[in-house]
Amino acid sequence: MPNPIAQRNHDALFGVRDPARPQTDPEMIDYFDSFAWGEVYEHGSLDTRSRLLVLLAAQIACQAQTEFRMLLGAALDNGITPVEAKEVVYHAIPYIGMSKVLDFGIIANQVLAERGVALPLPGQSTTTPETRYEKGYAAQAAIVGDERLQQMHANAPADTAHIQRWLTENCFGDNYTRGGIDLATRELLTFVLLVSHGGCDPQAKSHVAGNVRVGNGRQVLLDVVSQLVPFIGYPRSLNGLAAINEVAPAEAS
Repeated sequence: MPNPIAQRNHDALFGVRDPARPQTDPEMIDYFDSFAWGEVYEHGSLDTRSRLLVLLAAQIACQAQTEFRMLLGAALDNGITPVEAKEVVYHAIPYIGMSKVLDFGIIANQVLAERGVALPLPGQSTTTPETRYEKGYAAQAAIVGDERLQQMHANAPADTAHIQRWLTENCFGDNYTRGGIDLATRELLTFVLLVSHGGCDPQAKSHVAGNVRVGNGRQVLLDVVSQLVPFIGYPRSLNGLAAINEVAPAEAS
């Protein structure tokens, strides 16, 4: 059995286990639960909402459909609204790609329908084809800084300038400006998606800086990476830690 603290946290999130339910791999479950819902869950100061949103994003990046389904149920039982849950899925699209995100949208819809939630949910888009660049620019500038954003557009080679425009219009205009989740939370989710996906070290560093700029400082980022360890493994977690240490190092005592 998991340790008592892990058992308590697990039951609070997922409900009390049925002791009569057969388990084919009890050692694996006990080992994982004691770590993930014991010492890891007890570490740091993230609130329950932030922890669950972060973990949902990580499952999408890792393509972990079974764990996503279980965590989505826990999230909905612990204060995450259907809109917030679906916005995590929407937010993943520019970073993970629709090919990998689509199945998670389907799972989310299935879970919500099973709970009697009317679909589709209210739309969260706040832009039009005429405003998506302007609003996207404002959101992107809040994260990367206006001066740097001007340079990114000005210095883009002519044959790749369309990619810079798409980043502003699509990634930030269509995505970051949506309702349901605020800008700072979206930027935190972006960092989680990049770290959990792996192979995105330059982008992860950039979004460490972006998180610091919108108020998610070093301690918040460290707490987030700590929560990811049982789900994404040590190599990717350590890469996330390296990005934090490089861009937002600890202050000298």
